[in-house]
Amino acid sequence: MTGAYIYDAVRTPFGRAGGALAGVRPDDLAAVVMRATVERGGIDPARIDDVIFGDANQAGEDNRNVARFGALLAGFPTTVTGTTVNRLCASSIEAVVQAARAVETGDAGIVLAGGVESMSRAPFVVEKSPKPWPAAGNPTMWNTSIGWRMVNPALPAHWTISNGESAEQIAREWGITRDAQDAFAVRSHERAAAAWAAGVFADEIVQVPGVELARDEGIRDGSTVEKLAALRPLFAAEGTVTAGNSSSINDGASAVLVGGEGALDAEPLARITGRAAHGVDPDRFPIAPIEAANRALERAGRTWAEVDVVELNEAFASQSLACLAGWPDLDPERLNVHGGALAIGHPLGASGGRIIGHAAHELRRRGSGVAVVAICIGVGQGLAVVLER
Repeated sequence: MTGAYIYDAVRTPFGRAGGALAGVRPDDLAAVVMRATVERGGIDPARIDDVIFGDANQAGEDNRNVARFGALLAGFPTTVTGTTVNRLCASSIEAVVQAARAVETGDAGIVLAGGVESMSRAPFVVEKSPKPWPAAGNPTMWNTSIGWRMVNPALPAHWTISNGESAEQIAREWGITRDAQDAFAVRSHERAAAAWAAGVFADEIVQVPGVELARDEGIRDGSTVEKLAALRPLFAAEGTVTAGNSSSINDGASAVLVGGEGALDAEPLARITGRAAHGVDPDRFPIAPIEAANRALERAGRTWAEVDVVELNEAFASQSLACLAGWPDLDPERLNVHGGALAIGHPLGASGGRIIGHAAHELRRRGSGVAVVAICIGVGQGLAVVLER
């Protein structure tokens, strides 16, 4: 089989809920990064064998295969196919994994992968009665932006606690203090702000026409542990998880161009050499990336001692710190060297494309190295990919 390489990766700046990107449809966000990818590389879009995009919610304007509609809106020929995948928070990493498999097996030569999410525009939905003429009553309305909804009562109740409650549970079990979580969050904001100021993200950012952003909207300058300490816990009266040490609700899109060796004239950013998924009990999803990354490294024939950089999606500070504790051979300074989702934001379907794309660009900047990309997934999963250059 041929190897699978990342040739380019782009993303929009991530907007906050109700912020600058809230007026942009998710299919239009997807089209922005799709169009930018082919334009940057001077690629005839007709050469793309498939478009695979991740999208976690798919309850609103993204409900009818946003990958296909994004490609059409981007001006791709109708001969370019598209499919939308859903592994919740890891949807766009799943898209890259599926793209790599297609390339490796010879089913495709070039695949445009990525993901999109507009959590601002995710609609409220109302359950439909199974009766043609239901009795009068008050139907339940659900917010589709995030979290459990219409839960099957056959599931154990402790499995279906909120993600924040799971983060609290992990903090208690792993002995992760409020101070440690707040300090990690401050670190994320400081690193992300410094990276933007230094132009680190310049090669991977494409602006949404009409709503250009100087940087990701969630980054808070002057964030300190003292300021975060004033925030109230969100999920337990005596808890440690707050809005300050949790990722926010966001909008954005990302794209990753995957192809075989020599598929394009450009030099690849990195090669995909390992990947793995791992499952745990749904309420323990924050720690699932630990074993997913371990397995991905093993499949790549690498060890933690050989890893130069790690991009871990920061859903919660407690989740990130638990993963660090679960990787005792990893130098913490190699984790999220330019900040993470606590500052940058977490638009579910787009986050995986952001972290795998940034890891690939970082390997290019360094000239060589090994990167691990990992993400936790609601309902008890983790997904990880190893990149090498």
